[in-house]
Amino acid sequence: MMSIKENKALVRHVVELWNQRKMDDLFKLLAPEYIEHLPTGDITLGQLKQFAPKFFKTFPDLEITIKEIVGEGDTVAMLLNWKATHSDEYLGIAPTGKKIDISVFNLIRIKAGRWVEFWNVTDVGLMQQLRGEK
Repeated sequence: MMSIKENKALVRHVVELWNQRKMDDLFKLLAPEYIEHLPTGDITLGQLKQFAPKFFKTFPDLEITIKEIVGEGDTVAMLLNWKATHSDEYLGIAPTGKKIDISVFNLIRIKAGRWVEFWNVTDVGLMQQLRGEK
């Protein structure tokens, strides 16, 4: 079992890889049984591999900043800030060109140096900002 310090370092590294769009390197840090729990439903590693290019097309300048990170046992939690421009269709919303700035909470379970489970709780402000409600 990895230490809490090692788990937090792994999570920081995955966020860096996401920001650098180094998805092949990132996917190597996710276990084959990886499951991601999103507000829109659960996805597997295979589905994430298909989804990521579309997500980066939608938010090409996405930059994720870790605001807080804590760990306990095999679990790491972090509060993030996402900033991006909405440049392509997302969840049925045509591209708006709007800048988004949202808070996101993630909970990651780690096993043998790889992410095995991920929960994403996204601020509802994303949809409000894309629709021009906020």
